Amino acid sequence: MEFSTQIILAILFSIIAATSVASLWVRVGDKKKQQRRAPPEAAGALPLLGHLHLLGPNQLLHTTFGDMADKYGPMFLVRLATHPALVVSNWEVAKQVFTTNDINFSSRPRSLAVKLMGYDHKILGFAPYGPYWRKIRKLARLKLLSSHRVELLSHVRDTEVNCFIKELYEQTLKGRGVAVVEMKGRIGDLTTNVIVRTLAGKRYSSGSDDESRRCQDAMAAFFHLAGILLVSDFAPFLGWIDVLTGNISKIKRIGKECDSIVGSWVKEHREKRLGESVKGDHDFIHGMLSIMDDESIPIEEADTTIKATCLSLILGGIDASAITLTWAVSLLLNNRHVLKKAQDELDIHVGKHRQVQESDINNLVYLQAILKETLRLHPPAPLSAPREAMEDCTIAGFHVPAGTRLVLNLWKLHRDPSIWQKPLDFLPDRFVKDHANLDVRGQDYELLPFGSGRRVCPGITYALQFLHLALARLLHGFELGTVSDKSIDMSESPGMAVPKATPLEVTLTPRLPAMLY
Repeated sequence: MEFSTQIILAILFSIIAATSVASLWVRVGDKKKQQRRAPPEAAGALPLLGHLHLLGPNQLLHTTFGDMADKYGPMFLVRLATHPALVVSNWEVAKQVFTTNDINFSSRPRSLAVKLMGYDHKILGFAPYGPYWRKIRKLARLKLLSSHRVELLSHVRDTEVNCFIKELYEQTLKGRGVAVVEMKGRIGDLTTNVIVRTLAGKRYSSGSDDESRRCQDAMAAFFHLAGILLVSDFAPFLGWIDVLTGNISKIKRIGKECDSIVGSWVKEHREKRLGESVKGDHDFIHGMLSIMDDESIPIEEADTTIKATCLSLILGGIDASAITLTWAVSLLLNNRHVLKKAQDELDIHVGKHRQVQESDINNLVYLQAILKETLRLHPPAPLSAPREAMEDCTIAGFHVPAGTRLVLNLWKLHRDPSIWQKPLDFLPDRFVKDHANLDVRGQDYELLPFGSGRRVCPGITYALQFLHLALARLLHGFELGTVSDKSIDMSESPGMAVPKATPLEVTLTPRLPAMLY
């Protein structure tokens, strides 16, 4: 009897132990399953194509993804054929991406457009994460984008902005005190000359200079083509569609055009170095050639690296700066009370007896707020360049497998009503009051016009110095208006950078003594 009791107790103990283990196993399994739960996925995916049919080449993808975020939340998946892409439009999720998961998302997915136009992904902004990217980024910072170099190049910004203002003033003289100017082209000429002179030590003529227009058109086309979704990237077996639409021929043509432009600069510099003794780093290309020669890099490899790096800096400098300045002027003309307040600030801190200097910018708090608000509403790239997860990770409680693309919808993030009052309105005063301490350099995740983390735009300081000076001198030098006092059309064009779709026709009247022009 005692033996039977022991057996029964042993059996009961075994059952209890087995049940406990099974229960624990189920809980662990449920926990793992919960940890690996996928983000919500947008509806409408098709076999093989995924959501590609919903993302046409002529759509404004930031608004399309913004509408999806309203339905699926601030973090959702779309499928680009077989490639999952995570679309994020929330600052807290963005913070997780750019802090704890920054290294994991520091690479770029490869694309056919960048392969054909960008020297097989050697362009700094599109290069995969690795030794090459780290080396070139370091060189770009050292030879062009460090605070010391930005200060040394202040004379380039100063003289080019002066030429810009002087040319506008001369137009007013021809118009007997008032000029009607298409500003998109003029601003494009200004940004082109600042960047090209910084990189290659040369400038283009003003107005209708063919070389300047050629450079601007090529860079705008690069951004447009790099920003559209090619079927070849996601479903190679359907790559013939890109051929039929003409996208491949366009990409190859623009690739040759960009190579021809920057290649001519490198060739000129090599010829100068052979023909004369050049001392000092006169410009970026000269400095890069010196480094390549010191390291005995073969000429063909060195030239490709220099051309790719120049192209990256041109893309980030010309198009992004021109687009931002154009949007700023457009917003001011549609909000004349803001324009007047900015000019009043300039009159108080600068007066009408001299020009604005870079040293004045720190005192022009409202002008800085105008630029921040412009970058909030119209970031240079409303959708960040895609990143790619190198390993599995967890973001906001969702499992994200390696190979997942990441796209940050800055346009939507910057319009979050839980952060911004009247998020669709142009209200620079918000950066003087409630959000006065927010910066645009990638540390405040509610405002990320230049990105954040390891792949933050390396030229932020240079861009801000130029944009503040150019906008300040334009507002200081002229009364701005529109023909027949019409409002400005704010429609956008598709692409990676999103420019104003229509011309920007502005009336200009001088507001300073003639000697200051």
